[in-house]
Amino acid sequence: MVVLNRIYTRTGDSGTTALASGERRSKADLRVETYGTVDETNACLGLARLHTTGELDAMLGRMQNDLFDLGADLATPETGEPLAYEPLRIVAAQVERVEREIDALNAGLSPLRSFVLPGGSPAAAALHLARTVCRRAERLAVALAATPGETVSPVAIQYLNRLSDFLFVAARVANDGGAADVLWVPGKTRT
Repeated sequence: MVVLNRIYTRTGDSGTTALASGERRSKADLRVETYGTVDETNACLGLARLHTTGELDAMLGRMQNDLFDLGADLATPETGEPLAYEPLRIVAAQVERVEREIDALNAGLSPLRSFVLPGGSPAAAALHLARTVCRRAERLAVALAATPGETVSPVAIQYLNRLSDFLFVAARVANDGGAADVLWVPGKTRT
């Protein structure tokens, strides 16, 4: 259980932060940027939830919890050294649950004939914003995984990839089941 009695510690005043292992890293470090962007994605989901209800809202709530798991995963890099605790990791079952939720939402949508512009309803706009932030988190996780000396679980990257797909489908659902989607019209504004 996490206990936060004091919010400020002054330990980050020099521009560093601690990973779960206690190792200090620059706040500009790619790993810190990656889990910070996962946190930003989570905040976007919280914003989107102001405009959702029912099962969609429940799904987003589960995903917010998953994103805290993912942040913990990324903040605890695999070093091969034993830890005094079992680190929290994103697992395949979480990815599979998101896939099932995508399939359930997508079943009621008509096929797309064009790309969708972000917007429509407030819920859809917020979900599209969350999707784009999630894609950035995914790109950062991929870059981190490609960095010598760094490890990122392939399942963590899969989770981010599925989550962004889910957010796209959820935005369509929030747009009256896709009926209120704003479609891209190629070349529409050319003069």
